[in-house]
Amino acid sequence: MASVIRDPNFTADVDVDCLIIGGGAAGLTAALAADEQGLSVLIAEREERLSGSTALSSGLIPAAGTAAQKRQDITDSHADFIADIMGKNKHSADLNHVERCVNGVTDAIDWLEERHDIPFHVLDGFLYPGHRHHRMHAVPEVTGAALVQRLEDAALKTDIFISCHLKVTALVLDDQGRVQGAKAERPDGTIEAIGAKSIILACNGYGGNPALVAEHIPEMKEALYFGHPGNQGEAVLWGQSLGAELKHLSGYQGHGSVAHPHGILVTWALMMEGGIQVNTDGQRFSNEHHGYSEQAVSVLAQPNQTAFNIFDERLCELGREFEDFRLAETSKAIFRAETIEELADKIGVESVVLAQTLADCDAFAASGEADAFGRRFDPNKTLKPPYAAVKVTGALFHTQGGLVIDDKARVCKPDGSIINGLYACGGAACGVSGPDVSGYLSGNGLLSALSLGYIAGRAAAFEQ
Repeated sequence: MASVIRDPNFTADVDVDCLIIGGGAAGLTAALAADEQGLSVLIAEREERLSGSTALSSGLIPAAGTAAQKRQDITDSHADFIADIMGKNKHSADLNHVERCVNGVTDAIDWLEERHDIPFHVLDGFLYPGHRHHRMHAVPEVTGAALVQRLEDAALKTDIFISCHLKVTALVLDDQGRVQGAKAERPDGTIEAIGAKSIILACNGYGGNPALVAEHIPEMKEALYFGHPGNQGEAVLWGQSLGAELKHLSGYQGHGSVAHPHGILVTWALMMEGGIQVNTDGQRFSNEHHGYSEQAVSVLAQPNQTAFNIFDERLCELGREFEDFRLAETSKAIFRAETIEELADKIGVESVVLAQTLADCDAFAASGEADAFGRRFDPNKTLKPPYAAVKVTGALFHTQGGLVIDDKARVCKPDGSIINGLYACGGAACGVSGPDVSGYLSGNGLLSALSLGYIAGRAAAFEQ
């Protein structure tokens, strides 16, 4: 259980300048930034290896004005990116915080390339929902696991100390309320006391804590959880104990395209490039272009909480650019058929209904009119045989609300004062999506992870 201890006589087994709790993209970025400032750094990771929610994601980081965009002759701006984020969250997020994240992620990506030899390229074959420019940055492997591995490889070339199987259970403050360390537990029950002049919370949100999910996002309490099991909400619980300001705890990222029962993420690029979703009756039920996050709620509202992604061989070729899709193919999650009738038979829906659904999409594409859900179909991207399908469900990926921070990523109280020595980044901090699932713009999670990790790691030097 996450707790806060006030102990003016705290004695540490080991002392560091900066303790980072969590070893995902946020924690590793923070560690690299703090190390560059000359701090001694310890990453405490509760699991047996570094991964976090990042390793379960596609590893795509949105950023504007980067060196990678310029190399690919992509015109973008911070102003456009900020407008896209604020438009998606209906201006419910704090504008200053959004600007902080947008500015910080550009600096972070360029710095990781230049200082730590982590190569990025921008996916420019399609636009993700809500983004007006191509700005999704990826490492060459285009996976979250590879992003974490490259960050870890960079950390291993420094003096950063990484300790896995070390679960921080308590923050320790002095009698003036300043952070002075933490207590952590090993799998065998051994307790270690860690002295630290600053602590960076990079332990993500509370998606893996059923009680907190039921309290703050009850519509997802029965949903598949597709995030990291270590996201137990310690940052929220510590924040509550410390009187910190918490905001937008009802915000989260969902996803409406997780292969079921295989548990494999199926890229939403298929929907953006012409694919559709139908329920077990063979009928569409939403505008697939609104966004994959809110689509989780739409899919879960269907019979059996499932749907089918319908696409074709052209889109299979696009999907194969992603490792997860290739895994779905090898796992036999993808159904294939030469005709609509054959596909309907394989997925168990009425062929007449499915055929009419596809015919309606073709008709809207030909007319240029929007359908009843507001989607417009591109006549150049209509589905053609041979067809393909995958059964999917909606899932909770990670929460977006959290601790309110200032421009140095320091944790704040409601009156604007700070908790001395305590920082938050990634999913531990309040994000930029606002209080609702529909406010999530593709990539907002890794946007907060890299930008705030970079800011927190650099700022921690000022606490020394």
